[in-house]
Order: sequence, then structure tokens, then C-alpha cells
Amino acid sequence: MATSAIYVLLMLTVLIIWTWRALNWVWLRPKRLERLLREQGLQGSSYRLLVGDSNQMIKMLKEAKSKPMNLSHNIAPRVFSFYHQTFNKYGKNAFIWFGPTPRLIITDPEQIKDVFNRNHDFTKLKLDPLVKLIGTGLANYEGQKWAKHRRIINPAFSLEKLKVNLIQLHFTDYIMLPTFSESCNDMIRRWEGMLCSDGSCEMDVWPFLQGLTRDVISRTAFGSSYEEGRRIFELLTEQAQLLMKILEKTYIPAYRFLPIATHRRMRKIDREIQASLKEIINKKEAALKAGEATKDDLLGILLESNHREIEGQGKNKSLGMTLQDVIQECKIFYIAGQETTSVLLVWTMLLLSRYPDWQARAREEIWQVFGNQKPDFDGLSQLKIVTMILYEVLRLYPPVIMLNRTVRKDMKLGNLSLPAGVQVTLAILLVHHDHEIWGDDAEDFNPERFRGGILKATKGQVAFLPFGWGPRICIGQNFAMLEAKLALSMILQRFSFELSPSYAHAPTTVITLQPEYGANVILHKL
Repeated sequence: MATSAIYVLLMLTVLIIWTWRALNWVWLRPKRLERLLREQGLQGSSYRLLVGDSNQMIKMLKEAKSKPMNLSHNIAPRVFSFYHQTFNKYGKNAFIWFGPTPRLIITDPEQIKDVFNRNHDFTKLKLDPLVKLIGTGLANYEGQKWAKHRRIINPAFSLEKLKVNLIQLHFTDYIMLPTFSESCNDMIRRWEGMLCSDGSCEMDVWPFLQGLTRDVISRTAFGSSYEEGRRIFELLTEQAQLLMKILEKTYIPAYRFLPIATHRRMRKIDREIQASLKEIINKKEAALKAGEATKDDLLGILLESNHREIEGQGKNKSLGMTLQDVIQECKIFYIAGQETTSVLLVWTMLLLSRYPDWQARAREEIWQVFGNQKPDFDGLSQLKIVTMILYEVLRLYPPVIMLNRTVRKDMKLGNLSLPAGVQVTLAILLVHHDHEIWGDDAEDFNPERFRGGILKATKGQVAFLPFGWGPRICIGQNFAMLEAKLALSMILQRFSFELSPSYAHAPTTVITLQPEYGANVILHKL
């Protein structure tokens, strides 16, 4: 009898504890955080039990995406609808609710600088299990693991390495690695084959540019395993599309853990990607052990750097990257390496289609530097107008429109006191379009603003963030910019282009900022 009473008492205690924790999670903690934020003069919507603003956010996004927008660069109402509405309604440093967690929208350059510099205090959000399937490499690690991975990967992306690679890629026809110029020439030849008798053709250039950058990253990342890389791209694209469909559904706690068909398909895709990457990595490891040259592909450089890290620590493998670590970094190679450059190129072509005077100025500069010759590294570094154009495209259409961080302990951010449990959103798109920072023409395409460089354009503020900023700035930014300059130079040497009447302006986010209905332009052979 006494044993039964003790058992019942224990069960009641457990029930009370779990009930208290649940109540604290769904109501008491959110309301306490809301009070602490409002006491500092911050404003936002009132907390709604469990779901917060999530369902309203999804509803507004669906409404915004239901139709194209006019030909305007004021794209925040379409791609960043709920944040944009909150920003306009409550002003800067407003907050929203992502489920039971408040997110403070940060647009002040000084506060953004502080967040980026204090990366140990403002850490990455814990990834959703389904988001992890896309990739959890360097971009998502923290602390010592991030530092180790950055150290190992950094040799592959040094500017000197890129310079050597690009010179080899353009002028050596007999090396094993297929060259970037060959990839671009292949695309241009396909375009030329589609021209009508008058030398013009209307086409959607978006899938071609995606194919181009996929070819480039497959070749530069995996060398002789390029063909195997094609299938991985197809799978990752499907994975991203499935993820976006899930994220746009009504917010239901724990929904993403349920074994429904979409979730099962995503996990099946992940198993196939992992198996393919494991095979590629094992082949490369075997080649390295046999003393074969790496051909300077990113995977080979990464594995060699990893081996040096292990050797330097007395062959302690725990101090290097595991096979699973390398697989995750390969996924990031694919996504970041392809997505960033392809979206930069497509928005550049669309904007130069709308602004033929800037297209002509860029072409004139390219002809002055290269004539009809293949572009080289030294010439690319001389392209001032092209660089200004690319910066302005990245400002108006940044590949990633926001970054989120979490506050794990009470801390100060400028004059704000942030309690543990609050998240912050660095609203890149809103900062890039802020009239107080960029002037009355913030919504206009004006590359001239970058004539004196980024520092002068931003007046020394941390306000230009297409690749992030600070200690964790994107490791592949030099790669992306060189690739974009080279591709744009080769295209402008051979074609002029204008916006097609059938083009529908509809920026949308599928991991990166993309044209939802493609990029229809009319090409003219020069």
C-alpha cells in the first residue's frame, strides 16, 4: 500500500513538473519576454498562444506570392511581407513572434556590427531537423568546431589559390579539370544555336545560368567526379523545393517530426545524397593515398588540409574533420557555391536588360580591357564599372534576405537589454533599401553610388551585407565575385539583351532570392 502511494506521488510530481514546463514554454516565458521588451519601448504584435505570428506570416507570404509585382525594386512587400509590414507599423527595432519566441528585427548598422563581431554571444539558431537535411556545414557551426572547419577549408578559397586556378582554367586546354570558360562557352554556344535568322531569340536565361554555375561548382569542387555531381544537384534542388513547401504550411508544433510522405521523401533524398558524396570522397581519399595530384579541386584541397591538421596534432583524428563533416561541407559547396552566383547573374542580366545605358557602359569597359580575348584574372580585377554594377545588384537583390541569431544569456546590444531566449533578425533586405542609409534613391538602380567603393557608399557603416560581415563573412565571396565577373564579361562580349514583354517580375525566396517565373529576355548576337 505504501509502495502504491509513493508511485502515485511520483507520477503526480512528474505530471506537475511537465505541466509547469509546458505552461512556462507556451505562455509564462513568452509573456515575460514580451514585458521585458515593451518596457524598453520596443513594439510589436501581442503574443498569440503557441503559434505567435507564424500563421499570419505564412498567410501574408502566400498572398504576396499569388501574383507578380510591378517592375519595381521595392521588393520587400513581396518577399519579406510580414517583416516589412511590422517594420512600417512599429518602426525600427520592432519585434515579431516566431511561435512562442520573440524575434527582434535589427536594422541599425551599429547594432548589426555588434551582433556580427560578438558571434560567440549571438549564435546561430538551432536548425530544424528538416533544414539540417539541406546541409549543416561551416555556415552553421559555432565555437571551436567552426574555428577548426574554417581553418581547414580556408586554403581552398584563398584569393591566391583562386587566381592560380582561374589562370590555369582559362589557358590550359589539356589539364584534367574541365574549365570554367568551357562551361560558359558551352552555354553561349547553346544560346547561339537557338538564335533566329535575324540573330535574336527570346528565352528564359534562368535555367541556363543555374546550369552554368552548377557545372562550375561541380568541376571546381569535385574535379573528375563532375558527372556524379550533376545528380546531387538535382536531388538538392528537389530537397530545397520540398522544404519551402513545408515552411509555407500553417504552423503546427512538432509537425515536421511526423512521418508523412513529404518528410519521408526528404529523408530518402538525404540518404541518396550522402551515399553519392561518400563514394566521391572515398575515391578522392584513395587517390590522395596513392600519391595522385588533386588537380586543385576544392574537395582535394579540403582533404589535404584536413590531413595536415591531423598530422600536425600527432595523428589525432578527433582533431580533424570526420567523413560526415566532409559530406556536410560538400553540401555547402554545392548550395552556397552555385546558388549565390546564379542568382547574382540572373538579377544582373535582368537589371542590365532594363537599363541599357549601364549595359553599354559595362560592355565598353570589357572591350577596352579584353577586346575579343578570353578574360583573365588581372583584367577582371580592372573592371570598375562591372564591379559597381554587381555591387548594386547585390544591394537591391541580396541572395539571402535575412540572418537570424539567438541570445542564450542576458546581454546588452547598444542601449537595449536583451533577455536570454530572445532571437534577433538581421534584416539584410530592409537595410539594403533603407533611405536613411542610401538616400532618397535607395529603391533605384544606381551603380554610381559604388564608384568610390563600399566604404564610401555606406558612409563607413555596416550596411552592405550580401555575404554577411565580420569574422564569419562568407568564405566563398571571392569565388562568387570572380565567377560572376567572368561570366558577365563573356556574355557581354557576344550578346546584347533586353527585357522580354513576357517577363513577369516576381522575386521569391527558395533558400536564395530567385525569379519565381524565370527571367525572359531577348538576346541579340553582336
